Amino acid sequence: MNLPNKITISRLFLIPVFIILLVAPLDWGSYDIGAYEQPVAHLLAAIIFIVASLTDWLDGYYARKYNLVTNLGKFLDPLADKLLVSAALICLVELGMAPAWIVIIIISREFAVTGLRLVAAGDGIVLAASQMGKLKTTLQIGSAAFLLLHHFPFSYIGLPIGTILLYLAALVTVISGVDYFKKNWHVMRDSK
Repeated sequence: MNLPNKITISRLFLIPVFIILLVAPLDWGSYDIGAYEQPVAHLLAAIIFIVASLTDWLDGYYARKYNLVTNLGKFLDPLADKLLVSAALICLVELGMAPAWIVIIIISREFAVTGLRLVAAGDGIVLAASQMGKLKTTLQIGSAAFLLLHHFPFSYIGLPIGTILLYLAALVTVISGVDYFKKNWHVMRDSK
């Protein structure tokens, strides 16, 4: 197994640790950050989420630079991304820090696009991610990170940056999903 795939698998193993830190009843104290109180366990979960999100860039960088792209990596990398972001957003709903309807929209779009990609793959067609799709992912990760950090450092000026980014992520998620289906509808139309 090559280095990029090991990095991706490490991201998968960080997801349960992240979830436990975020939703388990761990009372390791808390501290004030601006207008919010940040539990220590949530800070640790946020750090794990951010590190895991950064490994997505790292594994892709090594895979491309050293020509280590594999079918396993093509499968695991997007799976790890979707699981990490979905886990974060669902936990944020559980904690009352994100509206469920936005998370449903985001996760539904991911299922729909994954379904379209599976139909295309069955016909031997590879559907690449668009620039808008990459922006969507960046906004989703950014919003989750700032929400996990209780809007730090913007919490000192009372700006709910995580919530603002989450609404932007939902908007771009819908627009990019519609765009993706418009550009690739031929896959469904021509499918056997």
